[in-house]
Amino acid sequence: MAGVEVRIASVNAWGGALCDELVTWLPSSRADIVCLQEVTRTPGLAGWTRFDDGERALPQRADLLDDVRVALPRHQSFFVTSDSGPVYDDKGDRHRQDFGLATLVGQHLPVCGVDSTFVHGQFADHDEWTIADRPRIALAVRTVDRVAGKSVWVVQMHGLRDPLGKGDTPARRRQAERLAELVRRVRGPRDLVVVCGDFNLLPDSETFGVLAELGLTDLVGTADTRSSQYLKPVRHASYLLVSDVAAVKRFEIVARPEVSDHRALVLDI
Repeated sequence: MAGVEVRIASVNAWGGALCDELVTWLPSSRADIVCLQEVTRTPGLAGWTRFDDGERALPQRADLLDDVRVALPRHQSFFVTSDSGPVYDDKGDRHRQDFGLATLVGQHLPVCGVDSTFVHGQFADHDEWTIADRPRIALAVRTVDRVAGKSVWVVQMHGLRDPLGKGDTPARRRQAERLAELVRRVRGPRDLVVVCGDFNLLPDSETFGVLAELGLTDLVGTADTRSSQYLKPVRHASYLLVSDVAAVKRFEIVARPEVSDHRALVLDI
């Protein structure tokens, strides 16, 4: 993509558990396009809530989407919900929280296409959060380099979580195929495509073969994408792929500052 460089950042925001660190880092990252997974939105509520799925209890921001909008006031925001469920405020009152993906695009970049699809299941409104088999969604946003007149699709996904681990399963194979269908549907013959997110997969997953058939190359490989907040031994989760490696000016897996239990991925194209 010729012309002015565009910076893309992707990170699993962990429901805003490290909100202060995240909203401080986001403006300093100078990212033109920000892709966030595990974004929360609780209509009419601000501050902190508690999420509990029976396996873990975590502090989460009531409205991380709004927190991020405040941190990036000159970005356009796009949010899609994968599922909803109960959270509790500091008084113990129960609220309905939406959970999903947010892509924020600098106002200097025109957004000329938006699409999304469920890559696993369909929207669910939980009475109580489930541990496994939660719906997963992907979000695609298209913007244009005004100087070069070329466009880029940035597609993000939060991959299926399986308590048994990050190995390949039939459900993950179907997830990869649905993600590939989204890319095929939206891309034009001259579009650059970036696919990113927390895939919840190992580096040797068959998912990367499915995406390679579309000409997408992974830039992460076996690198560590978890922060010190994550205590389990398997350090693979987040990935970023591009359709044209020659368009990559710089790629970094950000170890510091820590803004989540995931490391942020930053790409300049």
